[in-house]
Amino acid sequence: MPFYLTQVSYTPESVASLVKNPRNRAEEIRPVIERLGGKLHGFWFAFGEYDVVLLAEFPSNANVAAVVLAAFGAGGLRGIKTTPLLSIEETMDALTKASNARYQSPTKTGIQVPA
Repeated sequence: MPFYLTQVSYTPESVASLVKNPRNRAEEIRPVIERLGGKLHGFWFAFGEYDVVLLAEFPSNANVAAVVLAAFGAGGLRGIKTTPLLSIEETMDALTKASNARYQSPTKTGIQVPA
């Protein structure tokens, strides 16, 4: 199954709620992920632009999108970003395919790019 890296930013109200009533958000999101065919591999709180980073596997983009839409739609989040991750084998396959694609940059095909 493909892996996905998801980064989440909480609203100030969500942070205040967690401070007032501390709870393990990983254990709260795990069943949601599992109901949609996924597996949670890691959940971390972070400093900076995102408050949470999690790593999960899902059978398809639609399954991970369902979790993202459910979480964002429920409120309490300022932002959410999900990045599909490629294994090294998938990356090598993509690199091999790219090397055979024979793509040429517009600047190498005689087309002038406006400045």
